[in-house]
Amino acid sequence: MFSRQVWFLKRMTRRLWFTATLYCLFGVATALAAIWLAPYLPEDLPRTFGAKSVDSILTIIASSMLAVTTFSLTTLVSATSAAANSATPRATSLLLEDRTAQRALSTFLGAFLFSLIGLIALNTELYGERGRFLLFLATLLMVALIVVTLLRWIDHLAGLGRVSETISRVEDAASQALAAHRKDPSLGARAWAAPPAGAIDILHDKVGYVQHLDMASINRLAEELDAEIYVTRRPGSQCDPSHPIAHLVLKDHGKTLPPDAVASLRATFSIGDRRSFDQDPRFGLITLSEIGSKALSPGINDPGTAIDVLATLTRLLAQAPARDPAPMHHGRVYLAPLAEEDLIDAAFMPISRDGAGQVEVAIRLQKSLSAIAAAGAADRAVCERMARSALARAQAALSFDEDRDRLATVHAALFPHHG
Repeated sequence: MFSRQVWFLKRMTRRLWFTATLYCLFGVATALAAIWLAPYLPEDLPRTFGAKSVDSILTIIASSMLAVTTFSLTTLVSATSAAANSATPRATSLLLEDRTAQRALSTFLGAFLFSLIGLIALNTELYGERGRFLLFLATLLMVALIVVTLLRWIDHLAGLGRVSETISRVEDAASQALAAHRKDPSLGARAWAAPPAGAIDILHDKVGYVQHLDMASINRLAEELDAEIYVTRRPGSQCDPSHPIAHLVLKDHGKTLPPDAVASLRATFSIGDRRSFDQDPRFGLITLSEIGSKALSPGINDPGTAIDVLATLTRLLAQAPARDPAPMHHGRVYLAPLAEEDLIDAAFMPISRDGAGQVEVAIRLQKSLSAIAAAGAADRAVCERMARSALARAQAALSFDEDRDRLATVHAALFPHHG
Protein backbone atom coordinates (compact mmCIF):
# COMPACT_ATOMS: atom_id res chain seq x y z
CA MET A 1 0.00 0.00 0.00
CA PHE A 2 1.54 3.26 -1.14
CA SER A 3 1.33 6.59 0.61
CA ARG A 4 -0.25 9.54 -1.14
CA GLN A 5 3.16 10.97 -2.08
CA VAL A 6 4.48 7.70 -3.52
CA TRP A 7 1.23 7.13 -5.42
CA PHE A 8 1.39 10.64 -6.87
CA LEU A 9 5.02 10.10 -7.91
CA LYS A 10 4.14 6.79 -9.59
CA ARG A 11 1.40 8.54 -11.55
CA MET A 12 3.81 11.27 -12.64
CA THR A 13 6.38 8.75 -13.89
CA ARG A 14 3.74 7.27 -16.20
CA ARG A 15 3.11 10.58 -17.94
CA LEU A 16 4.55 11.16 -21.39
CA TRP A 17 6.05 14.53 -20.50
CA PHE A 18 7.96 13.04 -17.56
CA THR A 19 9.73 10.42 -19.66
CA ALA A 20 10.37 12.93 -22.44
CA THR A 21 11.87 15.39 -19.96
CA LEU A 22 14.28 12.78 -18.60
CA TYR A 23 15.45 11.79 -22.08
CA CYS A 24 15.86 15.42 -23.11
CA LEU A 25 17.97 16.15 -20.04
CA PHE A 26 20.06 13.08 -20.80
CA GLY A 27 20.56 14.20 -24.40
CA VAL A 28 21.64 17.69 -23.36
CA ALA A 29 23.94 16.31 -20.64
CA THR A 30 25.52 13.90 -23.14
CA ALA A 31 26.23 16.70 -25.61
CA LEU A 32 27.81 18.87 -22.91
CA ALA A 33 29.75 16.03 -21.28
CA ALA A 34 32.30 16.15 -24.10
CA ILE A 35 33.31 19.63 -22.95
CA TRP A 36 33.86 18.53 -19.36
CA LEU A 37 35.64 15.25 -20.18
CA ALA A 38 37.88 16.49 -23.00
CA PRO A 39 40.80 17.56 -20.74
CA TYR A 40 41.17 13.99 -19.48
CA LEU A 41 41.89 12.50 -22.95
CA PRO A 42 45.39 12.08 -24.38
CA GLU A 43 46.26 14.92 -26.72
CA ASP A 44 47.26 12.68 -29.64
CA LEU A 45 44.09 10.51 -29.57
CA PRO A 46 41.95 12.73 -31.83
CA ARG A 47 44.68 12.64 -34.51
CA THR A 48 44.50 8.85 -34.50
CA PHE A 49 40.75 8.79 -34.93
CA GLY A 50 39.41 11.55 -37.13
CA ALA A 51 36.08 13.14 -36.16
CA LYS A 52 35.66 15.75 -38.89
CA SER A 53 32.31 14.28 -40.01
CA VAL A 54 30.52 14.94 -36.73
CA ASP A 55 29.08 18.23 -38.02
CA SER A 56 27.28 16.63 -40.94
CA ILE A 57 26.07 13.68 -38.85
CA LEU A 58 24.59 15.99 -36.21
CA THR A 59 22.92 18.07 -38.93
CA ILE A 60 21.27 14.96 -40.37
CA ILE A 61 20.08 13.85 -36.91
CA ALA A 62 18.73 17.28 -36.04
CA SER A 63 16.73 17.61 -39.27
CA SER A 64 15.40 14.04 -39.31
CA MET A 65 14.57 13.58 -35.62
CA LEU A 66 12.27 16.59 -35.51
CA ALA A 67 10.26 15.16 -38.41
CA VAL A 68 10.25 11.66 -36.88
CA THR A 69 9.12 13.02 -33.50
CA THR A 70 6.27 14.95 -35.10
CA PHE A 71 5.20 11.90 -37.12
CA SER A 72 5.36 9.61 -34.08
CA LEU A 73 3.36 11.99 -31.92
CA THR A 74 0.72 12.29 -34.66
CA THR A 75 0.59 8.49 -34.89
CA LEU A 76 0.11 8.16 -31.14
CA VAL A 77 -2.69 10.74 -31.13
CA SER A 78 -4.38 8.95 -34.04
CA ALA A 79 -4.08 5.61 -32.22
CA THR A 80 -5.66 7.00 -29.06
CA SER A 81 -8.47 8.56 -31.08
CA ALA A 82 -9.06 5.24 -32.85
CA ALA A 83 -9.11 3.42 -29.52
CA ALA A 84 -11.60 5.92 -28.12
CA ASN A 85 -13.88 5.51 -31.14
CA SER A 86 -13.65 1.75 -31.57
CA ALA A 87 -13.19 0.69 -27.94
CA THR A 88 -13.83 3.20 -25.15
CA PRO A 89 -12.41 6.60 -24.13
CA ARG A 90 -11.59 5.12 -20.70
CA ALA A 91 -8.75 3.14 -22.31
CA THR A 92 -6.91 6.09 -23.86
CA SER A 93 -5.01 6.83 -20.65
CA LEU A 94 -3.44 3.37 -20.83
CA LEU A 95 -2.31 3.96 -24.41
CA LEU A 96 -0.68 7.26 -23.43
CA GLU A 97 1.12 5.42 -20.62
CA ASP A 98 2.52 2.83 -23.04
CA ARG A 99 6.21 2.50 -22.23
CA THR A 100 7.32 1.61 -25.76
CA ALA A 101 5.62 4.68 -27.23
CA GLN A 102 6.97 6.90 -24.48
CA ARG A 103 10.53 5.64 -24.93
CA ALA A 104 10.34 6.05 -28.70
CA LEU A 105 9.06 9.62 -28.60
CA SER A 106 11.44 10.53 -25.79
CA THR A 107 14.43 9.03 -27.62
CA PHE A 108 13.65 10.94 -30.81
CA LEU A 109 13.17 14.20 -28.94
CA GLY A 110 16.28 13.63 -26.83
CA ALA A 111 18.33 12.87 -29.95
CA PHE A 112 17.07 16.08 -31.56
CA LEU A 113 18.15 18.16 -28.55
CA PHE A 114 21.47 16.30 -28.35
CA SER A 115 22.28 17.15 -31.96
CA LEU A 116 21.01 20.71 -31.62
CA ILE A 117 23.13 21.41 -28.52
CA GLY A 118 26.09 19.71 -30.19
CA LEU A 119 25.83 21.90 -33.28
CA ILE A 120 25.54 25.05 -31.19
CA ALA A 121 28.62 24.09 -29.17
CA LEU A 122 30.57 23.22 -32.33
CA ASN A 123 29.78 26.51 -34.01
CA THR A 124 30.83 28.42 -30.89
CA GLU A 125 34.07 26.34 -30.74
CA LEU A 126 33.49 25.09 -27.21
CA TYR A 127 34.75 21.56 -27.82
CA GLY A 128 38.25 21.69 -29.18
CA GLU A 129 39.85 18.68 -30.87
CA ARG A 130 39.46 16.30 -27.97
CA GLY A 131 35.95 17.46 -27.23
CA ARG A 132 35.02 17.01 -30.88
CA PHE A 133 36.34 13.44 -30.71
CA LEU A 134 34.20 12.67 -27.64
CA LEU A 135 31.19 14.19 -29.34
CA PHE A 136 31.86 11.96 -32.34
CA LEU A 137 31.81 8.84 -30.13
CA ALA A 138 28.63 9.99 -28.40
CA THR A 139 27.04 10.63 -31.80
CA LEU A 140 27.82 7.10 -32.96
CA LEU A 141 26.16 5.71 -29.81
CA MET A 142 23.18 7.99 -30.39
CA VAL A 143 22.83 6.74 -33.98
CA ALA A 144 22.83 3.14 -32.74
CA LEU A 145 20.18 3.99 -30.13
CA ILE A 146 18.02 5.70 -32.76
CA VAL A 147 18.20 2.70 -35.10
CA VAL A 148 17.23 0.21 -32.36
CA THR A 149 14.40 2.46 -31.17
CA LEU A 150 13.10 2.92 -34.71
CA LEU A 151 13.00 -0.83 -35.30
CA ARG A 152 11.10 -1.44 -32.05
CA TRP A 153 8.77 1.47 -32.76
CA ILE A 154 7.94 0.19 -36.27
CA ASP A 155 7.12 -3.24 -34.86
CA HIS A 156 5.03 -1.68 -32.10
CA LEU A 157 2.99 0.45 -34.53
CA ALA A 158 1.42 -2.69 -36.01
CA GLY A 159 -0.85 -3.15 -33.01
CA LEU A 160 -1.13 0.35 -31.61
CA GLY A 161 -4.75 1.48 -31.42
CA ARG A 162 -6.25 -1.86 -32.46
CA VAL A 163 -9.16 -3.15 -30.41
CA SER A 164 -7.36 -6.38 -29.53
CA GLU A 165 -4.34 -4.43 -28.30
CA THR A 166 -6.58 -2.10 -26.29
CA ILE A 167 -8.29 -5.10 -24.67
CA SER A 168 -4.91 -6.53 -23.71
CA ARG A 169 -3.81 -3.28 -22.09
CA VAL A 170 -7.02 -2.93 -20.12
CA GLU A 171 -6.75 -6.58 -19.08
CA ASP A 172 -3.25 -5.99 -17.72
CA ALA A 173 -4.40 -2.98 -15.69
CA ALA A 174 -7.50 -4.79 -14.42
CA SER A 175 -5.47 -7.90 -13.58
CA GLN A 176 -3.08 -5.93 -11.39
CA ALA A 177 -5.92 -4.18 -9.57
CA LEU A 178 -7.83 -7.44 -9.06
CA ALA A 179 -4.73 -9.27 -7.83
CA ALA A 180 -4.09 -6.53 -5.28
CA HIS A 181 -7.75 -6.60 -4.23
CA ARG A 182 -7.78 -10.38 -3.79
CA LYS A 183 -4.58 -10.22 -1.78
CA ASP A 184 -5.79 -7.44 0.50
CA PRO A 185 -9.46 -6.51 -0.02
CA SER A 186 -9.50 -4.27 3.06
CA LEU A 187 -6.28 -2.39 2.13
CA GLY A 188 -4.80 -3.40 5.47
CA ALA A 189 -7.77 -2.17 7.52
CA ARG A 190 -10.05 -4.08 9.88
CA ALA A 191 -13.05 -6.02 8.63
CA TRP A 192 -16.03 -3.74 8.16
CA ALA A 193 -18.45 -3.14 11.00
CA ALA A 194 -21.26 -0.62 11.24
CA PRO A 195 -20.15 2.56 13.03
CA PRO A 196 -21.69 2.99 16.48
CA ALA A 197 -24.28 5.60 17.33
CA GLY A 198 -22.84 9.05 17.86
CA ALA A 199 -20.17 8.72 15.18
CA ILE A 200 -19.08 12.00 13.63
CA ASP A 201 -19.85 12.25 9.90
CA ILE A 202 -16.92 13.47 7.82
CA LEU A 203 -17.92 15.16 4.55
CA HIS A 204 -15.68 16.14 1.67
CA ASP A 205 -16.03 19.51 -0.04
CA LYS A 206 -15.01 18.19 -3.49
CA VAL A 207 -17.06 16.38 -6.12
CA GLY A 208 -15.35 13.58 -8.00
CA TYR A 209 -14.09 10.02 -7.71
CA VAL A 210 -11.86 8.61 -5.00
CA GLN A 211 -8.64 7.67 -6.81
CA HIS A 212 -6.47 6.70 -3.86
CA LEU A 213 -6.68 6.18 -0.12
CA ASP A 214 -3.65 6.80 2.07
CA MET A 215 -4.54 4.17 4.66
CA ALA A 216 -1.34 4.63 6.68
CA SER A 217 -2.06 8.34 7.14
CA ILE A 218 -5.67 7.61 8.09
CA ASN A 219 -4.54 5.15 10.75
CA ARG A 220 -1.88 7.56 12.01
CA LEU A 221 -4.49 10.30 12.32
CA ALA A 222 -6.78 7.93 14.24
CA GLU A 223 -3.95 7.17 16.66
CA GLU A 224 -3.27 10.87 17.20
CA LEU A 225 -6.96 11.51 17.91
CA ASP A 226 -7.36 8.30 19.94
CA ALA A 227 -10.26 7.41 17.66
CA GLU A 228 -11.52 4.86 15.17
CA ILE A 229 -12.31 5.82 11.58
CA TYR A 230 -14.90 4.04 9.44
CA VAL A 231 -14.13 4.76 5.78
CA THR A 232 -17.24 4.48 3.62
CA ARG A 233 -15.83 5.57 0.25
CA ARG A 234 -13.46 3.11 -1.43
CA PRO A 235 -11.34 3.99 -4.47
CA GLY A 236 -13.72 4.24 -7.41
CA SER A 237 -16.61 5.55 -5.34
CA GLN A 238 -18.14 8.89 -6.20
CA CYS A 239 -17.60 11.62 -3.64
CA ASP A 240 -19.82 14.64 -3.05
CA PRO A 241 -20.57 16.95 -0.11
CA SER A 242 -23.92 15.29 0.63
CA HIS A 243 -22.57 11.85 1.61
CA PRO A 244 -19.99 11.10 4.31
CA ILE A 245 -16.62 9.78 3.20
CA ALA A 246 -16.00 8.42 6.70
CA HIS A 247 -17.34 8.26 10.24
CA LEU A 248 -15.08 9.15 13.16
CA VAL A 249 -15.56 7.77 16.66
CA LEU A 250 -13.63 9.33 19.55
CA LYS A 251 -12.94 6.87 22.36
CA ASP A 252 -13.10 9.71 24.86
CA HIS A 253 -16.67 10.88 24.37
CA GLY A 254 -16.03 14.05 26.33
CA LYS A 255 -13.27 15.11 23.97
CA THR A 256 -13.95 17.52 21.12
CA LEU A 257 -12.66 17.08 17.59
CA PRO A 258 -9.70 19.38 16.83
CA PRO A 259 -10.42 22.02 14.15
CA ASP A 260 -7.81 20.71 11.72
CA ALA A 261 -8.76 17.03 12.08
CA VAL A 262 -11.38 17.11 9.32
CA ALA A 263 -9.00 18.78 6.88
CA SER A 264 -6.29 16.23 7.71
CA LEU A 265 -8.67 13.35 7.07
CA ARG A 266 -9.87 14.86 3.80
CA ALA A 267 -6.25 15.15 2.64
CA THR A 268 -5.86 11.36 2.81
CA PHE A 269 -8.50 11.00 0.08
CA SER A 270 -7.22 11.72 -3.43
CA ILE A 271 -10.22 13.00 -5.38
CA GLY A 272 -10.13 13.37 -9.17
CA ASP A 273 -12.43 13.99 -12.11
CA ARG A 274 -11.95 10.46 -13.45
CA ARG A 275 -11.47 7.04 -11.96
CA SER A 276 -8.07 5.40 -11.70
CA PHE A 277 -7.16 1.78 -12.36
CA ASP A 278 -4.73 1.48 -9.43
CA GLN A 279 -6.91 0.70 -6.39
CA ASP A 280 -10.19 0.29 -8.26
CA PRO A 281 -10.72 -3.27 -9.61
CA ARG A 282 -14.21 -2.39 -10.83
CA PHE A 283 -12.93 0.26 -13.22
CA GLY A 284 -10.96 -2.22 -15.31
CA LEU A 285 -13.97 -4.53 -15.51
CA ILE A 286 -16.26 -1.65 -16.46
CA THR A 287 -13.84 -0.52 -19.17
CA LEU A 288 -13.68 -4.02 -20.67
CA SER A 289 -17.45 -4.32 -20.55
CA GLU A 290 -17.77 -0.96 -22.32
CA ILE A 291 -15.57 -2.27 -25.13
CA GLY A 292 -17.86 -5.29 -25.50
CA SER A 293 -20.97 -3.14 -25.43
CA LYS A 294 -19.59 -0.78 -28.06
CA ALA A 295 -18.81 -3.73 -30.31
CA LEU A 296 -22.47 -4.76 -30.05
CA SER A 297 -23.79 -1.35 -31.11
CA PRO A 298 -25.64 -1.22 -34.47
CA GLY A 299 -22.93 0.97 -35.99
CA ILE A 300 -20.17 -1.59 -35.31
CA ASN A 301 -22.09 -4.89 -34.99
CA ASP A 302 -19.08 -7.00 -34.00
CA PRO A 303 -20.24 -9.81 -31.69
CA GLY A 304 -16.84 -11.49 -32.04
CA THR A 305 -15.18 -8.69 -30.10
CA ALA A 306 -17.86 -8.95 -27.41
CA ILE A 307 -17.15 -12.67 -27.11
CA ASP A 308 -13.43 -11.92 -26.82
CA VAL A 309 -14.21 -9.47 -24.02
CA LEU A 310 -16.29 -12.11 -22.24
CA ALA A 311 -13.35 -14.52 -22.47
CA THR A 312 -11.09 -11.84 -21.00
CA LEU A 313 -13.52 -11.12 -18.16
CA THR A 314 -13.77 -14.82 -17.42
CA ARG A 315 -10.00 -15.13 -17.32
CA LEU A 316 -9.80 -12.24 -14.86
CA LEU A 317 -12.64 -13.22 -12.56
CA ALA A 318 -12.04 -16.97 -12.55
CA GLN A 319 -8.84 -16.55 -10.55
CA ALA A 320 -9.41 -17.76 -7.01
CA PRO A 321 -8.80 -15.27 -4.19
CA ALA A 322 -5.83 -15.62 -1.87
CA ARG A 323 -6.24 -18.37 0.71
CA ASP A 324 -4.39 -16.66 3.53
CA PRO A 325 -5.95 -13.44 4.84
CA ALA A 326 -3.85 -10.33 4.43
CA PRO A 327 -2.22 -8.98 7.60
CA MET A 328 -3.95 -6.06 9.27
CA HIS A 329 -1.68 -3.02 9.33
CA HIS A 330 -4.21 -0.34 10.22
CA GLY A 331 -5.99 -1.45 13.37
CA ARG A 332 -7.93 1.77 13.91
CA VAL A 333 -9.47 1.92 10.43
CA TYR A 334 -12.52 0.09 9.07
CA LEU A 335 -13.06 0.03 5.30
CA ALA A 336 -16.38 -0.61 3.57
CA PRO A 337 -16.16 -3.89 1.62
CA LEU A 338 -16.41 -4.37 -2.12
CA ALA A 339 -19.15 -6.94 -2.70
CA GLU A 340 -18.68 -9.75 -5.20
CA GLU A 341 -22.01 -8.76 -6.70
CA ASP A 342 -20.56 -5.35 -7.60
CA LEU A 343 -17.70 -6.99 -9.51
CA ILE A 344 -20.02 -9.33 -11.41
CA ASP A 345 -22.44 -6.51 -12.23
CA ALA A 346 -19.63 -4.25 -13.41
CA ALA A 347 -18.29 -6.97 -15.70
CA PHE A 348 -21.43 -8.48 -17.22
CA MET A 349 -24.43 -6.18 -16.82
CA PRO A 350 -23.76 -3.96 -19.89
CA ILE A 351 -23.05 -6.92 -22.19
CA SER A 352 -26.07 -8.83 -20.92
CA ARG A 353 -28.20 -5.82 -21.85
CA ASP A 354 -26.66 -4.91 -25.21
CA GLY A 355 -26.01 -8.49 -26.32
CA ALA A 356 -29.40 -9.87 -25.33
CA GLY A 357 -30.58 -9.99 -28.94
CA GLN A 358 -27.62 -12.09 -30.18
CA VAL A 359 -27.81 -15.72 -29.16
CA GLU A 360 -24.08 -16.42 -29.53
CA VAL A 361 -23.25 -13.64 -27.08
CA ALA A 362 -25.97 -14.70 -24.67
CA ILE A 363 -24.73 -18.30 -24.66
CA ARG A 364 -21.12 -17.27 -24.10
CA LEU A 365 -22.24 -15.06 -21.22
CA GLN A 366 -23.93 -18.04 -19.54
CA LYS A 367 -20.76 -20.13 -19.99
CA SER A 368 -18.59 -17.35 -18.57
CA LEU A 369 -20.67 -17.06 -15.43
CA SER A 370 -20.68 -20.82 -15.01
CA ALA A 371 -16.86 -20.95 -15.34
CA ILE A 372 -16.41 -18.24 -12.71
CA ALA A 373 -18.75 -20.02 -10.31
CA ALA A 374 -17.06 -23.38 -10.91
CA ALA A 375 -13.62 -21.87 -10.22
CA GLY A 376 -14.80 -20.74 -6.80
CA ALA A 377 -13.70 -17.18 -7.51
CA ALA A 378 -17.17 -15.79 -6.76
CA ASP A 379 -20.22 -16.87 -4.84
CA ARG A 380 -22.24 -19.22 -7.04
CA ALA A 381 -25.47 -17.54 -5.97
CA VAL A 382 -24.18 -14.22 -7.34
CA CYS A 383 -23.31 -15.82 -10.68
CA GLU A 384 -26.67 -17.59 -10.82
CA ARG A 385 -28.50 -14.34 -10.20
CA MET A 386 -26.69 -12.64 -13.06
CA ALA A 387 -27.24 -15.70 -15.29
CA ARG A 388 -30.99 -15.62 -14.62
CA SER A 389 -31.13 -11.90 -15.29
CA ALA A 390 -29.21 -12.32 -18.56
CA LEU A 391 -31.48 -15.21 -19.55
CA ALA A 392 -34.59 -13.12 -18.95
CA ARG A 393 -33.20 -10.23 -21.00
CA ALA A 394 -32.26 -12.53 -23.88
CA GLN A 395 -35.59 -14.35 -23.85
CA ALA A 396 -37.35 -11.00 -24.18
CA ALA A 397 -35.02 -9.77 -26.97
CA LEU A 398 -34.67 -12.90 -29.12
CA SER A 399 -37.38 -13.21 -31.77
CA PHE A 400 -36.55 -16.71 -33.00
CA ASP A 401 -38.09 -19.52 -30.94
CA GLU A 402 -35.26 -21.93 -31.65
CA ASP A 403 -32.71 -19.43 -30.28
CA ARG A 404 -34.71 -19.00 -27.10
CA ASP A 405 -35.01 -22.76 -26.62
CA ARG A 406 -31.30 -23.25 -27.24
CA LEU A 407 -30.36 -20.59 -24.72
CA ALA A 408 -32.75 -22.01 -22.12
CA THR A 409 -31.22 -25.47 -22.61
CA VAL A 410 -27.71 -24.12 -22.11
CA HIS A 411 -28.76 -22.24 -18.98
CA ALA A 412 -30.48 -25.30 -17.52
CA ALA A 413 -27.38 -27.43 -18.12
CA LEU A 414 -25.01 -24.90 -16.55
CA PHE A 415 -27.26 -23.90 -13.65
CA PRO A 416 -29.43 -26.99 -13.05
CA HIS A 417 -31.01 -25.69 -9.85
CA HIS A 418 -32.53 -22.77 -11.74
CA GLY A 419 -33.08 -24.26 -15.15
